[in-house]
Amino acid sequence: MAGPFGADSTTDEVLESVDLAGKRILVTGASAGLGVETARALAAHGAQVVGAVRDLDKGRAATGPVRDQASGGGGLELVELDLASLASVRARAGALVAAGAPFDVVIANAGVMACPKGETADGFETQFGTNHLGHFVLVNRIASLLRPGSRLVNLSSAGHRFSDVDLDDPNFAHTPYTEFGAYGRSKTANILFAVEFDRRHKERGVRATAVHPGAIQTELGRHMTPDLIRQLLPAGADPDEALAAFPWKTIPQGAATSVWAAAVAPADAVGGRYCEDCHVAALVEDPNVRGGVRPYALDPDRAKALWAKSEEMVGEAF
Repeated sequence: MAGPFGADSTTDEVLESVDLAGKRILVTGASAGLGVETARALAAHGAQVVGAVRDLDKGRAATGPVRDQASGGGGLELVELDLASLASVRARAGALVAAGAPFDVVIANAGVMACPKGETADGFETQFGTNHLGHFVLVNRIASLLRPGSRLVNLSSAGHRFSDVDLDDPNFAHTPYTEFGAYGRSKTANILFAVEFDRRHKERGVRATAVHPGAIQTELGRHMTPDLIRQLLPAGADPDEALAAFPWKTIPQGAATSVWAAAVAPADAVGGRYCEDCHVAALVEDPNVRGGVRPYALDPDRAKALWAKSEEMVGEAF
């Protein structure tokens, strides 16, 4: 069944009675936080999980629970992937295509958040380059491995409300850089990529969606300085008090929407949409409201324009 589930639902609750035996699922960022929990829950229900990680040693150390709890034929294979390097992305995609084993789900989970201004190996702004362009090339290069009935799940964020994509200046060459402005651009891009990928592939039975996991305290927040935290709070609010009172999710609650969208929700319900708290989110135009999805993030024309700009930036047409 698709529910009822909500903000407090966990991965195990969402996947209760779901048999994923025979399913092959790629999860990027499987060496920490949500990625490890996503892989654990899927493998515990019989899925063969391919965990893509930047650091194989770190990945092996972090994924003991995935291997220990795998059942029903489930298991874990770790592969190396650095989304901040298109050479690494293309090498991994090429190896997967050469192996020829199809996927039932790709969960584009890896990412960075609110980091200082920097560049990927290819000269792209770090957050846009890692969170969007790395996944854009990876997913498109392995699209032939997605069999009918499969799904792409892009991890976005409520942070998409901070900013729309800027197709004229994606690398902040002329725009003042802000950590959350750049994060917002990348998370909006994650949604728009799902919208256009879904449009292009749904006729062959492949659907795409984007999800917001919720606010979870993981290493994704390693760049969150006190000054950055203050930027998110009302003027004069005490950061320590605000953080203590904030309704944080646990990691199993945070990963629940990913596995719900991947294996439980009806494909037609989530295809081309944005989901949060294990349901399809409503359109919300008020920039001060955290929940819901901003209309610009689901704009089909904007999604097509981002696709074209992304192809131009990576020098590859899909």
